[in-house]
Amino acid sequence: MWIDTHSHLYLEVFQTDIDQVIQRCIDNNVTHIFLPNINIESIQPMMELHGKNPNLFFPMMGLHPCDVSKDFEVHLEHMEQWMASNQFFGIGETGLDLFWEKKHLDLQILSLKRHIQWAKKFDKPLILHARDSFDELLEVIESEMNEHLFGIFHCFTGNAQIAERILDLKQFALGIGGVISYPKSDLKNTLQKVPLEKIVLETDSPFLPPTPYRGKRNESSYIPLIAEHLVDVYRLPLTEIAETTSITAKSIFKI
Repeated sequence: MWIDTHSHLYLEVFQTDIDQVIQRCIDNNVTHIFLPNINIESIQPMMELHGKNPNLFFPMMGLHPCDVSKDFEVHLEHMEQWMASNQFFGIGETGLDLFWEKKHLDLQILSLKRHIQWAKKFDKPLILHARDSFDELLEVIESEMNEHLFGIFHCFTGNAQIAERILDLKQFALGIGGVISYPKSDLKNTLQKVPLEKIVLETDSPFLPPTPYRGKRNESSYIPLIAEHLVDVYRLPLTEIAETTSITAKSIFKI
């Protein structure tokens, strides 16, 4: 059994063949796929995909940091209305992005803090995006930490020092995706000191596909390919990688 903790299979790039994509997930024993929201426009297609197979797709609610603009509070109020009348399994994706959006850091931080409030209020995992922003993001999370804040640092690409800071939080896991398969990635070395119990798997579909699909569209059925690289790190059978990462994911999402 495999769990994809972060996938955007509701995006338009999957529109013409989503049934085949779903079948490939089933054929590869991917049993749970968690869908992080991006913005207001992505809510409806995300919920439609959830309705198509509610036992496979689990929606989350949040505003991606690259979509934070001056009127972000209006967007968050709209999302709160959705949360009042629908079941969501996580808060996100949220976080900080200083690769694409350097000019709105102050607004991104305000948006992130609202998401943190939601996570604590609704007792849901916080799904964090960090690009060129681990120090800034961790400063906020560390200042807000209490027993009610937990979740995943999605698409973890940090170094050993960043991993240690996250592990010190006790209540956050690292989301590992296709980047671990890239020749220039140092993730395998970084994870040497990270317990397998602190790892969850993700694809971030349609982005960041693992080797040998790099440069093509990613999809959730590729989760086992990512896990094979963890075999190299932990020297454990693939079945144990599947079991341990799935147990961690189910614990985080309380399913």
